[in-house]
Amino acid sequence: MSDKCIDLFRALADGTRQEIMEIVGDEARNVNQICGAFTGMTQPTISHHLQILKRCQLVSSKRKGKMVYYSLNKKVLRNGFEAFIERFDIEIL
Repeated sequence: MSDKCIDLFRALADGTRQEIMEIVGDEARNVNQICGAFTGMTQPTISHHLQILKRCQLVSSKRKGKMVYYSLNKKVLRNGFEAFIERFDIEIL
């Protein structure tokens, strides 16, 4: 399996990162908005998770003034799963 696919699934294996992906799935949000959805989690921790997601290209970022907005890259997510399905010749019914 390619390193890219392995990195994708490692990123997806964390519940916090999955929640972040849900939060930014329909609308771009800045780190403060993302942090607001979590109780007891610091901004540096959220930023760390965002960097992992960015490295795998699961989220993209766009700067607007001083704020950076994050959004889900659904194409990368879809392509990753399609590559996995193709590799193992999984039949989708």
